Amino acid sequence: MTRDSEDAYRNIRGTVRLTTVMAQILVTGATGNVGREVAAQLMSAGVPVRAFVRDARTTRLPQGVEIATGDLSQPETLKRALSGITTVFLVWPFLTDEGAPAVLAAIAGSARRLVYLSSSGVNEDAGRQTDPINQLHADVESLIKASGLEWTILRADTIASNALGWAGQIRQDGVVRGPGIAPTAVVHQADVAAVAARVLTGDGHVGATHVLTGPQVVSRADQVRLIGEAIGRPLRFEEVPVEAARERMLADGRPPALVEALLASTRRPRSDVVTSTVGEITGRPARTFRQWTADHADAFR
Repeated sequence: MTRDSEDAYRNIRGTVRLTTVMAQILVTGATGNVGREVAAQLMSAGVPVRAFVRDARTTRLPQGVEIATGDLSQPETLKRALSGITTVFLVWPFLTDEGAPAVLAAIAGSARRLVYLSSSGVNEDAGRQTDPINQLHADVESLIKASGLEWTILRADTIASNALGWAGQIRQDGVVRGPGIAPTAVVHQADVAAVAARVLTGDGHVGATHVLTGPQVVSRADQVRLIGEAIGRPLRFEEVPVEAARERMLADGRPPALVEALLASTRRPRSDVVTSTVGEITGRPARTFRQWTADHADAFR
């Protein structure tokens, strides 16, 4: 963002109808839990936003967000969406980096800056990552660094909104069944979005890699228990063997490649990493998972 646009940003907060200002930031993944929150937080700060979505008819986004339709699997559809855009928030939705070079070339042909949502599991000192999802993020990070764009990478820990996938089981019988995954410092999606919003609109983050975590390491059993406390019902987590989890996910219709990628996370070691990055960038401490359950209790009732 230039100094002129920074001054304009300060002057228009809450005072101008955003539909009269051309969007400067394109948010991909805008219908997902993080992307939607990024768009909402930028809008609430008075920053014009354009969302890149597959189907405008079924998309629900904050009032005032511009919508551009297209698909990252078809990079040519980005051309119109990038018109007038200076900065892009990128969520990569695929299981391989195939197609990423073409997407990054399209972005670099219009925009100047790119903020990428990656994983805290990426180890940049490793020749190969421990599982397919972290390897994917590492590969996309490498492509971004070679793209010529001014980049910032946000490596997020386990995102709290993943727990919304347990809602059906919780409503059914109060037991969440799944494979065992090592505890991590689960981070509230609103905190990830708050950092993204600051990075997208501020200076001093070009070439930076920020690791975002919540303030406490919590296990799956801890998460389920805390959801129970929020809704006033005793809940429990029941660990199931990996093979049983695989059969269940395949029976639910999930693609085999996705199933294997998700199950690979069961091999990740426990992570006790807790960073202060959220607080340093946003000026407020990272929310606890308990706070997340209070924010989303209705989803489990």
